[in-house]
Amino acid sequence: MKYNYFLSLLFLALIACGNSDNDPQPDNVMLTCSPEKVEAVAIEGKYILNVTCSSGEWTAFASDDCSSWVTAKVSDSSLTKGQVTVSVKANKKTTNRNGSVVVKSGTKRIMIPVTQNAPMSVSQREIYSNSSGENITLSVSAVADWSVKSNDNWIKAEKKDSQTVSISTKPNEDKISRNGTLDIVSGVEKITVVVTQESAEDREIDTPEGYRLVWHDEFNEGTSLGSNWTHEVQKPGWVNNELQSYVNGSADGKRVTELIDGKLNINCFKGSDGKIYSGRVYANVNTGWLYGYFEARIMLPKGKGTWPAFWMMPVNNNFSTNPWPGCGEIDIMEEVGVDANIVSSSIHCAAYNHTINTQKTASRNIATAESEFHIYACEWTPDYLKFFVDGTELMTFRNEGTGKNVWPFTYAFYPILNLAWGGDWGGYKGVDESALPITMKVDYIRIFQKK
Repeated sequence: MKYNYFLSLLFLALIACGNSDNDPQPDNVMLTCSPEKVEAVAIEGKYILNVTCSSGEWTAFASDDCSSWVTAKVSDSSLTKGQVTVSVKANKKTTNRNGSVVVKSGTKRIMIPVTQNAPMSVSQREIYSNSSGENITLSVSAVADWSVKSNDNWIKAEKKDSQTVSISTKPNEDKISRNGTLDIVSGVEKITVVVTQESAEDREIDTPEGYRLVWHDEFNEGTSLGSNWTHEVQKPGWVNNELQSYVNGSADGKRVTELIDGKLNINCFKGSDGKIYSGRVYANVNTGWLYGYFEARIMLPKGKGTWPAFWMMPVNNNFSTNPWPGCGEIDIMEEVGVDANIVSSSIHCAAYNHTINTQKTASRNIATAESEFHIYACEWTPDYLKFFVDGTELMTFRNEGTGKNVWPFTYAFYPILNLAWGGDWGGYKGVDESALPITMKVDYIRIFQKK
């Protein structure tokens, strides 16, 4: 019993020795941090906290409520003076957000509030003006003060109040559209608004109700296609067992695409080498458009073996990971010469395509399709694809809401104009080379999008 009592006294004595003035309790640590809060702007940034700790043993970390967008990196945590670098990711939400950084030494803690502003925003980043000039109003949302500046002399931009920019454009008398910009700046944030103004020529264009013209080619300038167009180059049999070679502009001293009398001529002919040559061209292949009203005015060629088309495919598609038909295909107009004047519209997707006999298509006999110009169009929205011939609806394909197998049409597509010879459909009853040379004539192509 006495032995146990002695051990108890010894234990208490040891504890007392461990709590000497030379080894202070954590509660006695002097811990300070400056600044006492972090006020972050909306863009990504870094902020420095200066820490003083009497014990020379401290750390810092982001609290759980903000660890997805705030990190804290400690420097010199073994010294009485050190720093914390607080990194804040860009705020892509529409509201401010709050969190904290914890600076800790033993049981001593300091909470440093972190607030981040919502990013500045504008009601439109792209503005379209008619050629006559018009007045346009933009709404601006910003936490701090902001300013606006036009970068082009035909655009006037003025701050009306804390939430409004007034924009006016001068008339455009040129035959080509023009682009300009204006900058809205708040602190380190800047938003550039692109202003596109239609040409004087565009005043005569019939625009579908609720839409605005965003791009077009009337084929009235020069003798060859401009920089917005890309020629396909492929050997015979590349797709659909077609017989022609697609070339970049010309072959055997002849043009496969040329501008004549305000029309794009896509020519298919037999060269001196006995080979068939033709043209396949893409409009804005690297950007395309997501949704819109797409139309072209076309006169089709005659002859057994012809296969002209106006259609669309997805931009920058990786066919190894997103193969056809799952990637989607929009056929606005197709015709084969062996079935003269029967024009059709179709869509292709994983669930509906001709390889499994489920293709969604519709056709119509247009008696003058090969002798006169007709307008072929497609209206594409998140809910449906509607196809038209001369303004009359040919077919509607609706989004069933069941996913990509039925509706892969959720990304940008680019328009295609081509004239094939033979192949699985164009040559399904053979070809007649005596019909060559042949020409598909395109008066214009126009793309509209919702206002």
